[in-house]
Amino acid sequence: MAELFAESNDLQRRVQIKNFTEFIRVLFKTLNFILILKSYTMYPEQLVMPMKEELTSVGFEDLRNAAEVDAAVNSKGTVLVVVNSVCGCAAGAARPGVKLSLLATRGPDRITTVFAGFDTEAVEQARKHFLPYPPSSPCIGLFKDGKLVHFVERHHIEGRSKELIAVNLKAAYEEYC
Repeated sequence: MAELFAESNDLQRRVQIKNFTEFIRVLFKTLNFILILKSYTMYPEQLVMPMKEELTSVGFEDLRNAAEVDAAVNSKGTVLVVVNSVCGCAAGAARPGVKLSLLATRGPDRITTVFAGFDTEAVEQARKHFLPYPPSSPCIGLFKDGKLVHFVERHHIEGRSKELIAVNLKAAYEEYC
């Protein structure tokens, strides 16, 4: 009986080791997959570039990585950061509204943009600066001397006209720029 019990314990130990080994193998595969996803862009360049150019063609600085975002946000003066997107509310309201807002007599010292689903690292870093607001795209943040002073969330963009977005931003420019 003792031998049978010892065999049972030995078998149980081998199963545990095999399960643990399998667990480690799956864990490493999962971590590798997560790393691949972090470097993955959701949208192809051919789709994104014309939407980026809607802003860069009027002077927006295209931020592509975390260091560029940090440098822009932490610069002296006022900085507008637009999280651009492929969605309809970005095309119909956010991009046109932001461009329209720049016709105001006052405006930010620096205008920048990152693109959700494409500039993954830059968007992730911008969203850290937008806290406590939850991640959304499109969205628009105005910083003054490194501090977030005005924020337009996606739900403030959806269903609104470009004129309404521009009025909102112009009021922020009057107050902070």
